[in-house]
Amino acid sequence: MQEAAQTPDRSDAAALRPVRLGIDTHHEPVVVLRADSPVCRAEGFEAHARVEVIAPQRSIIATLNILVTGELLGPDEAGLSESAWRRLNPADGERLQFRYAPPSDSMSHVRAKIYGQHLSESQLDAIIADVVAGRLSNVEISAFLVACAGGRMNAAEVTALTRAMVQSGRRMSWSHPVVVDKHCIGGLPGNRTTPIVVPIVASLGLVMPKTSSRAITSPAGTADTVETMTRVDLGLDEMRRVVDAEGGCMAWGGAMNMSPADDLLIRVERTLDLDSEGQLVASVLSKKLAAGSTHVVIDIPTGPTAKVRNQAEAQSLLHALQRTAHAIGLK
Repeated sequence: MQEAAQTPDRSDAAALRPVRLGIDTHHEPVVVLRADSPVCRAEGFEAHARVEVIAPQRSIIATLNILVTGELLGPDEAGLSESAWRRLNPADGERLQFRYAPPSDSMSHVRAKIYGQHLSESQLDAIIADVVAGRLSNVEISAFLVACAGGRMNAAEVTALTRAMVQSGRRMSWSHPVVVDKHCIGGLPGNRTTPIVVPIVASLGLVMPKTSSRAITSPAGTADTVETMTRVDLGLDEMRRVVDAEGGCMAWGGAMNMSPADDLLIRVERTLDLDSEGQLVASVLSKKLAAGSTHVVIDIPTGPTAKVRNQAEAQSLLHALQRTAHAIGLK
């Protein structure tokens, strides 16, 4: 979401009344227009076009769906998904204007990666910034994830991606010299060591602000499992109060806007059933650095039914985690 650019000079006839459709499209903003609406006719919009939706105070980039039958919308109305509505937050009586979204510079970087080029820190910063701002569609995010999979990221790219993901959100800091964390890379149903380890470590006097992502390739991650027993969508202030009182916590990192790109990428990875090594390393370590950890233990389940199938893959992942952690100041 961004502050609205100069509103296009168009008549009020081309401005549409926003309608909240109540449709969950995950994080991707979606707008629905009738095929016979004046905007569609004037702009020549087609389904799945990326459009800029402009309100008086702010604007968003959204994916366009077109209604060809039915009475869901009037010709002077624009339907917004829940994600689009939350980002745009239109006031009563406001009208929306539309135009084709300007091309994203970050997609030129994604295309460069598809064709085998290495990405610089500034290029990865631009891609992650566009992911968080909602300027990239799920299709475009998928292209980035696939282009980086299969060992196509070198060590410098993984480190730069990790830093970009940390910088995209908020960071916590603690007065304690040692702040510990433990993470399991997952992929093994029923592997529930983290909810046992955290209270044991905290009871022994160490500070452990444990944040977790949602599951990608297994039925449930730590955050999903703990949520069956208690809330995990803690805000930063709530998390700090719990840690100050108890020494540790278990929370979903996505609720605190720490490394927000991680959860946005994970939602697309889950659809692709994809969890590549470079993305995994950046996902895990960006959350730890953002939570203020200084020391991290990584649990890598290995076996024929796990995410990591053999010792050679485990060693490769171990080295990638150690190398990137060293580069960003984690032990």
